[in-house]
Amino acid sequence: MSVATPASGTAFSLTAGDYVAEIASVGASLRALRYRGRDLVLPFDANDRRPAMQGAVLAPWPNRLADGVYTFDGVEHHLPLTEPATHNASHGLVAWLDFSPVEQSEHRLVLCGRIEPQPGYPWRIRIDVTFELTVDGFRQVVSASNESAERAPVGLGVHPYVLAGISDNADGSDNADGSDTADGSDTGVRRRGALNDWHLTVPAHAVLQVTEDRMLPLDVVDVAEHNAGALDFRQRRHIGSTVLNHAFTALDADADGWATITVSSAEGHGVELRWDARAPWVQIYSSDAQPTATRRQGLAIEPMTCPPDAFNSGTDLRVLPAGETTELEWRLRAL
Repeated sequence: MSVATPASGTAFSLTAGDYVAEIASVGASLRALRYRGRDLVLPFDANDRRPAMQGAVLAPWPNRLADGVYTFDGVEHHLPLTEPATHNASHGLVAWLDFSPVEQSEHRLVLCGRIEPQPGYPWRIRIDVTFELTVDGFRQVVSASNESAERAPVGLGVHPYVLAGISDNADGSDNADGSDTADGSDTGVRRRGALNDWHLTVPAHAVLQVTEDRMLPLDVVDVAEHNAGALDFRQRRHIGSTVLNHAFTALDADADGWATITVSSAEGHGVELRWDARAPWVQIYSSDAQPTATRRQGLAIEPMTCPPDAFNSGTDLRVLPAGETTELEWRLRAL
């Protein structure tokens, strides 16, 4: 009797030093990432259909595309509305694509999938996703190669939900510092609203204002001026009840062009997420619209090469000539 493939696709594992990563082939999704048994991203079981966009690759556009309609090189295209409530096409075309392995070792995995020409997006784009673990942490590179005869619009993103301070430890405790959760829950049961206790640092000087009903772009404003600085996390501060579902830009970076976000508990346990200059935007989402079991339990940090609705605005949109490749790279390590 053949063994059924898990609902999330073929399962892969990587190990290096104190890190373990679990990968699902559907959506080339990061299913779990742990450091010394502590979850660094919100995990899901291999036999579960991936919850929402948890750990998925976003291509050939991230975020929302208004009405699923855009014009490129004088031709109007219509995409399926994958977010019916807001009448948007959301997060691209590969989230439910089953990727195939082209390289695999103990520390490294490369998965490949193709966007075939279809109504609304008539180009063939090869997507290669490289996962790599070292003793210093996790690295992912998403590559998009245009295998069509014509140039194509391309945007890339990723969608991990990071955690700070909560784990499933072998000693029966739930927190990284060895203490129990505040509500006395058992091992493996995450306290609702956990991210309210965390601290966040975001090196962004500007934030994209969006419409309240459809989350579509209005204008970019100074983060210190928007809502009296409610979304200004340039200095590490407590998240509390702040609701986040915003794209940030104008990022401070190091000498090599890398921007860094930290999410941590009061004691300093958490994660550091970094990405390179090829992604001048980052969406941060406090998972308030998630089902009750995962609401405000993970913080989605989504480096993006372009903002929402870039197929219409053209802002930071990559127009990829035939035969050329574009990439997005990001890294994650434990604090």
